[in-house]
Amino acid sequence: MSKYKCIIFDCDGVLIDSESIAIKVLVDMANDLGANMDFQESLINLKGKSLNLCMNVISKRINNLLPVHFEQDYRINTFEAFRKGIQPINGIKDIVENLNIPFCVASSGPENKIRLNLEITGLLPFFEGNIFSCYAIQKWKPEPDIFLWAAKSMGFKPNECLVIEDSVSGVKAAKFGGFDVYGYTEHDYNNELEALATKTFDSMNVLLGML
Repeated sequence: MSKYKCIIFDCDGVLIDSESIAIKVLVDMANDLGANMDFQESLINLKGKSLNLCMNVISKRINNLLPVHFEQDYRINTFEAFRKGIQPINGIKDIVENLNIPFCVASSGPENKIRLNLEITGLLPFFEGNIFSCYAIQKWKPEPDIFLWAAKSMGFKPNECLVIEDSVSGVKAAKFGGFDVYGYTEHDYNNELEALATKTFDSMNVLLGML
């Protein structure tokens, strides 16, 4: 029997394969402003970062403020791209269908984005009522607040929960909050998670066995 009573999933890169889509949109918009950003490099460096941080990076690269409508345009463009190409992470449906303990999603994205992507990928029914967004509390990873809020709302203490993350900022947030955290390494381009996470795994097919 697992020692954990609740699983807290990150969303992007853990439940849904969205990060490459979102960063491609971001890089294209940044380059239209003269940022001269490389997609592969940005995928490595911006993965798991808040949009505000990414926008600050772009602003510094163009040495100017971003247009006031940049974030709104980014949301419109990414939502359109998600509708065309978003997919669930390989093996995740089998996990949520077979988990016999409570679980939820805690993400840096706004709730309408989380809900859209979970709906498109067929995962929304598994998480309805248990969706936690950093935008609701205006606190972002690597601060632990999102995980602490999710755990409390689900009725558990941090040491009773396991966080599943795929980014350095997410793993740090979980650790700062007193959680065990398993790092999903399929897209860990810099091989950073092994030294930070409680355990790591590179395929969703092995996660149930680890619990």
